[in-house]
Amino acid sequence: MRNLNTQKCLALARKGGESETRVAPSLYLRVRGGSADWQFKGMRDGKAQRVTIGRFDSVPLVDAVAQAADLRLRFKRGENVFAIPVAATQTGGDTFREVAEDLIQAMRPGRKNAKHADQWSNTLETYAYPLLGPMRVSEISTEHVLAVLSPIWNEKHETATRVRMRMEAVLRAAKARRLRTGENPAAWRDNLQALLPTISKKRRVVHHAAMPYADVPAYMHLLSTQTSISANALRLAILTACRTGEVIGATWPELDLDGALWTIPERRMKAQREHRVPLSRQAIALLRALPRMDGSDVVFWSPKSGPNGEVRPLSNMAMLELLRGDHDGMTVHGFRSSFRDWAAEATPFPSEVVEMALAHVVANQVEAAYRRGDLLDKRRELMQDWADHLDRLKAGGADVVPIRQSA
Repeated sequence: MRNLNTQKCLALARKGGESETRVAPSLYLRVRGGSADWQFKGMRDGKAQRVTIGRFDSVPLVDAVAQAADLRLRFKRGENVFAIPVAATQTGGDTFREVAEDLIQAMRPGRKNAKHADQWSNTLETYAYPLLGPMRVSEISTEHVLAVLSPIWNEKHETATRVRMRMEAVLRAAKARRLRTGENPAAWRDNLQALLPTISKKRRVVHHAAMPYADVPAYMHLLSTQTSISANALRLAILTACRTGEVIGATWPELDLDGALWTIPERRMKAQREHRVPLSRQAIALLRALPRMDGSDVVFWSPKSGPNGEVRPLSNMAMLELLRGDHDGMTVHGFRSSFRDWAAEATPFPSEVVEMALAHVVANQVEAAYRRGDLLDKRRELMQDWADHLDRLKAGGADVVPIRQSA
């Protein structure tokens, strides 16, 4: 059964009489005469019980759904949410990830398809959770929201717009659950509108600044002299031609170093499809040399721990800031273009092998239907050749000029 929208709820409230209609999971609209209110219902000790969330005319539908989702989560945890007023059930201790995941689950029955809910999860997982995930929603400020949006606002404007709207919805739900107060830091009007540039439709397609592939070995040599976590993460991103979010979200269980394979789950991929990345000898050596954080599966962790001391992945700005310090104007994503240019101009590998290595979706539906495999063996040769190209300076290649590191 799909959730009811605001218009249908309003029609039921205006109809009057006595009725009780399911609106969303565990949420009901009860109408009695000239009044209507939101009710949370559940079974406890074999009996149906309820608690009033608020009046229909004072609590918006989206807030009622969010509060019902919170009550359902607490009920599953064993709390007796029927014994105390709704306001008293809010502890203010939930994190952004918890509020977001519960909101997504609450909204799932009303989605046209499951893919829409998955898109919410994927975009928040890639862009928002690395920074905001472990934070209490009460602590999130406009500065935190900007830290998520600024790196992608120009390069991936459409994606950034969706991320902003989804963060706004999560924080609105948090306010409805009395987990935070004040204005919504992800709101556009009278807030982010004054802090982020308006991007015209003509400017929304931005080509990523790419380093010429002949210069990348020198930059890799420069990175190899640095020991920071962000430098190691950027080295792996260049070696594998992976995206920023794929690298900073890497966990040790995804990596099979003995089998020289990195399997990125579909929830972390832009195309929402599992991607197998063959690891070159250089990539394996890099990964084996990395220090591991006790009690955490995060490969590249942030130097700053979460509010409760938990390990957080590296910020999606860390590699870009490092790159700007060494070679201003370039982007992390641009190294994928460097890899693509190298493969096209300096190797005999077919374009479909290269596109598969970049995890690009096959545009031709007929071609996609016939291509069942992921060309792993051919891609393994391709990625090893790329790694060997990046090692040319170390091997004494005379035609590579080192890039001078900026002060």
